[in-house]
Amino acid sequence: MKKKGINTICAHVGAVEDGQFKGAVSPLYMATSYAFDDIDEKRYPRYFNTPNQQALTKKIAALEHTEAAMIFGSGMAAISHCLMAFLSAGDHIVFQQTLYGGTYNFATTQLEKYGISYSFTQGWQVEDFEKEIKPNTKVIYIETPSNPLLTITDLDGIGQLAKAKGLLTMIDNTFASPINQNPADFGIDIMIHSATKYMGGHSDICAGAVAASNENIETLWQSSICFGGSLSDISIWLLERSLKTMALRVKAQNENALKMAELLRSNAHVDAVYYPGLDSHPDHALAKSQMHGFGGMLSFELNEELDPSLFMKSLQLIKPSMSLAGVESTVTSPVLTSHALMKPEDRKKQGIKDGLIRFSVGIEEIEDLYADIEHAIEKTKSKAIFA
Repeated sequence: MKKKGINTICAHVGAVEDGQFKGAVSPLYMATSYAFDDIDEKRYPRYFNTPNQQALTKKIAALEHTEAAMIFGSGMAAISHCLMAFLSAGDHIVFQQTLYGGTYNFATTQLEKYGISYSFTQGWQVEDFEKEIKPNTKVIYIETPSNPLLTITDLDGIGQLAKAKGLLTMIDNTFASPINQNPADFGIDIMIHSATKYMGGHSDICAGAVAASNENIETLWQSSICFGGSLSDISIWLLERSLKTMALRVKAQNENALKMAELLRSNAHVDAVYYPGLDSHPDHALAKSQMHGFGGMLSFELNEELDPSLFMKSLQLIKPSMSLAGVESTVTSPVLTSHALMKPEDRKKQGIKDGLIRFSVGIEEIEDLYADIEHAIEKTKSKAIFA
């Protein structure tokens, strides 16, 4: 059978058939208690096998080019469940240096409690990972594009290194989304998402997702039924609805983000722009080779004389907000939100300056977004002059 297109997968795969009324959308099964006698499978929300859970995982697996998937209550639930399912006392894991702050906090505050050791690379090149591999290393964990500096890690190179060393690979694929990047095609074993972000896309769902082989999902499931990180079925139903438009949303955000990055790069009041779609980005060629689109996320730094906090407060259309990837454009300070739990010296090692602004570009007209930025810059300038 001919391979389905991405919008067809989003719209149709993983739907629950309404056999009774033939409705156009999946029916919602809210039950938390199901029959147990004379049935093939005992259903229970914590077992991740309610009708809506099972259907949605098929869509996510199809989008990530894997055999199976699981849904969790948050992105951190997905991350922590994966780490605890595949690591045991005495094991070692190599983490990428440029990493989401929540993952960094989990690694540095939780793993040693369970006798699991870890290393952070000095960079994000393949040789940086190879240097940190020890005899007891079991997992390599990467994130590309990274949060918040949009660094790019070589998926094929990491996949080959891990296979040669007999290691398992995990990736936080949130920033790219399955629309822009499919790490399984490059030999990465486990794909993790904060489904709160591009999968949800409307800033109203908190969820996590993991996609992998049947074997790895079975291992994850055996642990996860003990940890209890399942998601309510109404959120699952809403997430399936949102995924139907993900490809359309993300492609629009890709286009807007590239235009915005080019505009910001040419603005005299902006010192630096971090976006892999720019030809000036050091990893642009690598990003082009492994991504279908460059994503809707970018970061930038204003001139030092401009107060980034005042700039964000001066925006009228773009919302200062903690999360990302909604259809509406938002900005945030990583130092105050996603990376607030990191020590200042650790943020400095990653290149995260106090004035860095992370910009989640939405689907609005680019002219309106840039006009809002120009207005905020002028307002910030005027206050700086009279300060």
